[in-house]
Formats: sequence, structure tokens, C-alpha cells
Amino acid sequence: MSRNSGSPGRATVWPLLRRGRLLLQALSLAATAFTAAEARDLRAIGVLVGDLGNPFFVELGKGVEAAARELAGPDVGVTVRSSGYDLDRQTAQIDEFVKDGIDILILNAVDTTKIEPAVLRARATGMVVVATDVKAAGASATVTSDNRQAGKLACRYMAERLGGKGEVLILNGPPVSSVIERVAGCRSELTASVGITLLPDDEDCGGSLDGGLACMTAMMVKHPHIDGVFTINDPTATGANIAADRAGRKEFFIASVDGSPVAVDLLREPGTRFAATVAQNPRGMAELAVQMGIALFKGEKPAETLIEMPVTLMTADKAKDYTGWGR
Repeated sequence: MSRNSGSPGRATVWPLLRRGRLLLQALSLAATAFTAAEARDLRAIGVLVGDLGNPFFVELGKGVEAAARELAGPDVGVTVRSSGYDLDRQTAQIDEFVKDGIDILILNAVDTTKIEPAVLRARATGMVVVATDVKAAGASATVTSDNRQAGKLACRYMAERLGGKGEVLILNGPPVSSVIERVAGCRSELTASVGITLLPDDEDCGGSLDGGLACMTAMMVKHPHIDGVFTINDPTATGANIAADRAGRKEFFIASVDGSPVAVDLLREPGTRFAATVAQNPRGMAELAVQMGIALFKGEKPAETLIEMPVTLMTADKAKDYTGWGR
């Protein structure tokens, strides 16, 4: 997937980061850079993400690196690793970070509940664990998008475009809070229309392009007619779009979540079946997670430990002014 950048998207996405910063102020967390003396005890930040094959997580990792340098100084070490959506692998990585003396872990859990024992072991050693993008049981704090709202926005648009009737397929994903909440938000909008039939959505398509391609290929064999497809992220949507192209299926459109540059490119294509994506801000999310992690590392206690960043619906008519993720 492409990683285009540029200024046109700032008007849409930078307000998300500004509003997130206001949330931190409400939590009494300092957003100013720390002096070298204040940060001297912070030596290393670790980042674990589900899959570095997903550009969203690449951006998240870069965002942590940039925020760490800005807020804690140039000497803080940042290590970014992919867990490949493998729980055993991520558990081992957390244990390795403990041995390596990581002070703050920015964690994108591959399983929201099953990662808890590893998280609690890490916290028992004094490590601060900030769950990022998805919730992680036992974490010190959490920074995510408003994922339920993301699903609602995408599928409200879908229901309106369908005129409240049709057959809709949801391409699901890994058992993490962001996916569960997006699907729940989507279903709440679609089931409000009595004329919409939801096709089975219990298969984990992996949250990847390859997974979206495989799942969509199989679903098109099972369902000779589909009116709309909701995917849990843009890589899945991209794979589904490729599958539809290969099969010559043109009767349905796709709505997704991420707001990635490649999704916006697809929105711009004439006659595209890619109709909408709900924009997140991985760089802004990373910055907030690092701010909160440093504050907790310094012993500050926030009034709340969950920040849900706002999201915005991106459609073809808005794509000309947006390049993805507000950089």
C-alpha cells in the first residue's frame, strides 16, 4: 500500500489531533517537551504492532519514534517490532522487552483479552504499558480511535446509499477490540434498516490485503449477488477490491476504516467500487500514547486512562482535498 504524504489533508485530520490534545489537557497530562534532566531516567520505548505489512502500523511506529525524540530527547531508544498477529510471538516479545529493560511499551495487542498475563508480568517489573489502537487487558492506559463510531459512520453511509435495502457483507478480522467495536457499530446501523440483509460475518479475514482477497473470493462464490461490503480496515478492503476486479463483479461498493493514502487513491478512481473510508490518525494516536506513557512513567496519575480519538467519514467528494493521515 502507498504511503503518500502532503498538506491537503490537514484541514480534515489535524483537528483530530488537536482535539486529542485537549483530552490530554483534561487529564492534566503535560504536552510540553521534557528537558534532558527530566527525561534522563527514560532510556527505552518498545513498540509492538500486529503487522508491519499494514501501512497504518508503519505510520504508528514512525509516530512513536518522532514523539519520543520530541518529548524525551534524542537519546531515548525506540524499538519497533511486528507480532504477525501471533499471540505466542507477541507474548514472547513482551517478555523479551522486560529482559531488555524497556521502560514504556506502546502495545497494539493481537488479542485484547489473552494478552493480559504478559501485560501484567511486564507491569509487575515497573514497565508502563499503553495499549494503542486496540485495548489490551491489564494495560496502564489506552489510546484508540472511536472504533464503534467508525463502524457506525461507514455503515450509516452504506445504508443511506442503499436506500435501506440490499444484501451486505461484513469482512471481519482478528479478535481485538477495534475490530469488535467497528463491526458492532456497523451492525447497529445496518440492522436499523429492515430492508437490509446481513450476510454471515464470523470469518477472520486477518486484517490484511491477502486475507481480504481470499475472503472476498470465497464470499463471491457463496453469494451470487452482493450490494455492499464493509471491511474492518483498508488493507482488507484493498484485497476485496482486487478480488472483485478479478471476478468481474461490479454490483457492489465497499466502505472501510483507516483513511489510508491507498484508499483515498481508490476513492478518486472513475467508476470505483471503493465508496468510503473512515479516517483515523495513526501519527496523532502515537503522539498521545507517548505523552501518556511518559506522564505515567513520571508517576503522574490521569483522571481517566482511556482516550478515544474522533474519526471522520471520507467519501469520493472529499478525496480531492485529502491525502491520508494528515501529514
